[in-house]
Amino acid sequence: MAVHSIRQLGDPVLRLKAKQVTKIDGSIQLLIEDMIESMQAASGVGLAAPQIGASLRVIVIGLPEEEPFALINPKIVKRSGHRLLEEGCLSVAGYRAEITRSRTVIAKGLDRHGKPMRIKAVDNLLAQALEHEVDHINGVLYIDSLESLDQLQKVEVEQASTSGG
Repeated sequence: MAVHSIRQLGDPVLRLKAKQVTKIDGSIQLLIEDMIESMQAASGVGLAAPQIGASLRVIVIGLPEEEPFALINPKIVKRSGHRLLEEGCLSVAGYRAEITRSRTVIAKGLDRHGKPMRIKAVDNLLAQALEHEVDHINGVLYIDSLESLDQLQKVEVEQASTSGG
């Protein structure tokens, strides 16, 4: 297991649509462990595989006081409502901005053992993290929803890293 550096805005891997995982083997298990370690080392609540240079459809989420989990080939199957949230990203370190996210998010995918998972999150950090990380594996960053990069607010790096991957 290893802590990887987080790829930053401008790295082309962040803009690629990540590839489906077709086989959950030892290399995927190792990737998940590395992602969790890297996310925790950066004080994040989520991380997508492209953020450590692996263009694969794998995300991990580790909410405060909860055990981190992985979702392989995740898809948002339903979203509803809207809410304004302040968001940051480990790949856009040192900045935050207010963006619109869904109130309710239902996602499905596979757990790290290949079993189907369905997650429903309502008005919480999990809903935000699911949308944020699934955006990452589709080559989308939260700053893409801003009308102008002037909306970004500079913050201390420690504060900026407490949000999504």
